[in-house]
Amino acid sequence: MTTPSTGANGGAAHLETLAAELAADGEPVTQALDAWSVRTPLRVFIHYGEHGLDLSYAEARRATDTIAGNLDAIGVRHGDRVAVHCRSPYAAALWMFGIWKAGAVFCPIDPDLAGEALYDQLVTANPSLVVTERMGLGALELVRPHLPYAPRITVHDSVGVPPPHGFPEIPYARFLARALPPQSGAGPDDVAAILHTPGNTGRPKAAVLCHRWVAQYSFLLRRLTTPDDVVYNDLPLHTPMGAFAGVARAAWTGSTVTLWDRFHPGEFWRRVTATGASTAVLTDVAVPWLMSTPERPEDADNPLAKVWLHPLPPIHADFARRFGIDFVVAAYAQIESGVPVAAVVDELPDGTGTPPALRRGLNREQVTRVCSHYRVPVVRGDAVPRKGILGAPLPFLDVAVLDEHDRRVPDGTVGQLAVRPHLPGLVVQEYLGDPISTAESTRNLWLHTGDAVVRDAEDGLLRFVDRVQDRIRMRGENISAYHIEDLVNQHPDIAVCAVFGVPAPGRPDDEVVLYVESDHGRLLDPAALHGWCAQSLPPYMRPAHIRVVVHMPRTPNQRVEKHRLRRHFLGLPDPAGPIIEQHRIPTPIPRAALPSASSARPGPGPAALPPGPAR
Repeated sequence: MTTPSTGANGGAAHLETLAAELAADGEPVTQALDAWSVRTPLRVFIHYGEHGLDLSYAEARRATDTIAGNLDAIGVRHGDRVAVHCRSPYAAALWMFGIWKAGAVFCPIDPDLAGEALYDQLVTANPSLVVTERMGLGALELVRPHLPYAPRITVHDSVGVPPPHGFPEIPYARFLARALPPQSGAGPDDVAAILHTPGNTGRPKAAVLCHRWVAQYSFLLRRLTTPDDVVYNDLPLHTPMGAFAGVARAAWTGSTVTLWDRFHPGEFWRRVTATGASTAVLTDVAVPWLMSTPERPEDADNPLAKVWLHPLPPIHADFARRFGIDFVVAAYAQIESGVPVAAVVDELPDGTGTPPALRRGLNREQVTRVCSHYRVPVVRGDAVPRKGILGAPLPFLDVAVLDEHDRRVPDGTVGQLAVRPHLPGLVVQEYLGDPISTAESTRNLWLHTGDAVVRDAEDGLLRFVDRVQDRIRMRGENISAYHIEDLVNQHPDIAVCAVFGVPAPGRPDDEVVLYVESDHGRLLDPAALHGWCAQSLPPYMRPAHIRVVVHMPRTPNQRVEKHRLRRHFLGLPDPAGPIIEQHRIPTPIPRAALPSASSARPGPGPAALPPGPAR
């Protein structure tokens, strides 16, 4: 979908201003990396906390130039796809920039995938090269016989002889020989990455994204980041939040990014303090873990001042108050549409946040000025008591709330969030190999996000309501499964729940189905839960069916797979494996043609040795 819209601000001059705004930072981000390597060659670009490694901007340029030149030497050409199947964020970051400098396409693959999920992503991406690790070879080898062809691989941490496999291999040493990148790099409209959607409502789809999409996704965050900031990142680089809001943002702004293999609640604040991290991206899964740690008087004595909480959790104000967070970014973020909507939450306007001696980057007045320039709303934290706020449109996309006929709805009316780009390359170009889904998502020149939202008539802010397909029809009205889940999650013994609707027999309404996973494995009685819901929920929200499961099925990004819960409730076979209820004995499931994730996961192996910079 590349047809630009003039939008509310309209006109050729407006489009030229937007294009210049993006080009000024460098498109693609490799231009910014190289520019900072000249301006501040000795500044640390990557601090890899797990191994205590520091990589300067000059060293990063040499290392990524070398990767790009050697990719060209082995025949990887402009537009070819390179899959990165690495757990090490340090290795993945260098390969990402090297791939882009070669004009190739970055195709990250979650290293925890195995079996059918891994097979599907390899077949869809169809890479000319797979960069992997010794510990990833086992999962790759198990799916190799099922692949239509065996791609070339290189093992980035290979020391000595790697485990046996049947792939054609290029020794990793081949990529360490000094080389210069090809002259023809990538442009803003060239494809940068193929990312798979989370798959919480269906099978993951391979989204084709341009370099300009990467620039749009990270735009607001980097406008709030300066070279003095330190970006904290423990999110994997197969996600846009880790790769683009973390590493690429730092390269664009000339700041330092600290990389960690995984989130660890017990180590998080020690890492932040030790590295001077001033900004981070945290998921809603991380926040409760951090809040559950023992409270200390010195909790707020840390340098973390600006945090993107995705999505904004109900306890954001308590989190900010306890740990001294000045500003929280709330936003709508999606692989297809990037970040079209955002707001900044001023959590501690009385100045009780980050200690002045530890503060880095923009001060309060400067943050407010940036938000005013880009018309990003700044709202007080105590005015946002519950989750759901998304913000207002950012300047690069036309944003609308549409009905089922793609007509704009009045403020206060729930509709589907849809966006339309002002410039080419700002949103997903297609779902690779899935023209039907592409056509459905981009009908009538709108990119349909699949999420139901409402625009507040008083402040004009957009608020999330639910996934469109998770709306439940009752008495002629739409009920939000998201709202029911929010209420049920207040039960003290429930860790997570999922709600969806099924047609009611003989009636035009839906029936509410509730799946729950108990907290810390506690036994839950469905009959008792029915009683609790009868006391806690209005009649039209009460579930007709309750299932208590041992573990919710989740995507690699830890989102609940409702499409699998629906199959389980309807008694349909699930090729991904059984969903076990607490009070029922599971029926045998026929063995799948491809191995399961557990059988493909290798045993303990040696610690990863990240590649050093080319000298």
